[in-house]
Amino acid sequence: MRKQVHSPPDSEAVIQNLIDAGCDDKLVEEFLSLEESGQTGKQLTLLSKHRQKLLDRVHVEERRIYCLDYLVYEIQKQQKKN
Repeated sequence: MRKQVHSPPDSEAVIQNLIDAGCDDKLVEEFLSLEESGQTGKQLTLLSKHRQKLLDRVHVEERRIYCLDYLVYEIQKQQKKN
């Protein structure tokens, strides 16, 4: 049985993945520059920071949804009283 060797994704796939993840041109360029210089740790830090930004935005949107849900709840509760 042969071992499967996983090769790293090609540059186009990496770039597309970064774009799909919402990275701007500056972040993509920085990521690729770090890759060229073999700074994997800094690449991971860069990705982690971007992930945290995305997660922060998710939390903001969750709070907005909560506010809407609360308003709907209050309106429905008022309707039942009438």
